[in-house]
Amino acid sequence: MMTKETNLVQPKADEVIAVNRREQILEAAVIVFAEHGYFRATTAQVAEKVGISQPYIFKLFKNKEELFVATLERAFERIIRSFKGVKAPADLIVWEAIRVYERLMETHPNEIILQVQALGIRDEAIRQVMQQGMRNITELVQEIFVFAGMEHPEVEVSTFMANGMLCNISMALGMPDLKPKHLDRG
Repeated sequence: MMTKETNLVQPKADEVIAVNRREQILEAAVIVFAEHGYFRATTAQVAEKVGISQPYIFKLFKNKEELFVATLERAFERIIRSFKGVKAPADLIVWEAIRVYERLMETHPNEIILQVQALGIRDEAIRQVMQQGMRNITELVQEIFVFAGMEHPEVEVSTFMANGMLCNISMALGMPDLKPKHLDRG
């Protein structure tokens, strides 16, 4: 008789290594793209940061564009995961969402920089990832605001998203004085 344990398929050691290596490459790529920009960054710089050969990157990503797209998708996934935990009553929900986003800006600033860079890249694959990512965040924030019982959630979402973009620009330019101003909630 087979037990549940015998039905489980354990990943092979080389599969685990490949997943870890992919994560290392993505982490390094975020840093390299944020430091050098999409057009000046090279896969050789990413490989050097990870301590691997450049051809290894091309085993996992067919080109620099695909690597950049993967970093953007990862950044949007992190934002979505973070916002999924946002819960508060209607009068505090915006403040809670702001708190969560500001925390992301502190912990993952390079991912925010990538999104700002991507806005100016006319490559269709990158543009599609940006459109989908922004759409997903907007829809999730709308759901959160509706669930909290906000009046006019569509207006509040628009304002929240606009303020978020201003925060991103403020960060990218190193101009904290540009950050949106809010009335004291107390």
